Amino acid sequence: MTPSPTLSPSDLAEIYRNRFQDAVEYRKRVWHALSSGFFSRWVKPDASVLDLGCGYCEFINSLSAAKKYAMDLNPEASSRAAAGVTVFQQDCSVTWPLADATLDAVFTSNFVEHLPTKAVLEETLQQARRCLKTGGRFIAMGPNIRYVGGAYWDFWDHYLPLTELSFAEALRKIGFELEIVQARFLPYSMSTGRRPPLWMLRVYLALRPAWRLFGKQFLIIASKR
Repeated sequence: MTPSPTLSPSDLAEIYRNRFQDAVEYRKRVWHALSSGFFSRWVKPDASVLDLGCGYCEFINSLSAAKKYAMDLNPEASSRAAAGVTVFQQDCSVTWPLADATLDAVFTSNFVEHLPTKAVLEETLQQARRCLKTGGRFIAMGPNIRYVGGAYWDFWDHYLPLTELSFAEALRKIGFELEIVQARFLPYSMSTGRRPPLWMLRVYLALRPAWRLFGKQFLIIASKR
């Protein structure tokens, strides 16, 4: 992820090692369930996909896609990536090492809130749009400050408080066409605190009324036209 004035790549590695060291295997199972049981409907097996702010690469490792890329400043991302995943360890707001119209999808989860400014977010979205093919999708989920409230600031590396509406407005400004703007999707955290069994996650994904009760993260899907 893009560095703040106080967080270096080594800082990020230490923060995430401490935050997730007891939940690594559980997170892998959660992301396998999410990628295969939900997000795969928007990503075909022959697609080229980039996982933006990939962290430990749980999503991109579990996804079925022909070409898989990941981007993060955390130096541990490369060691966590599965065979066949190309990792770019770089600032996401500078030019991505991909040609124009290369990608079918860019996916990002719980990442944009870590960017230091809205200007950096806009530059990142510009790069995503440049690299997407016409019709390619930008798929994003993240904490919705409207529903998370003060708990949003429990994480040292959170900077940008966003709602589904503010993020959707940023995407429209860049030139994306909105397909889905879901204010409530997943609970705030699926890997800290209580860890429900995966069958409960599958039931939750199928019961959309439950999203309105427990969802505190937005889901946005936008396409390049």
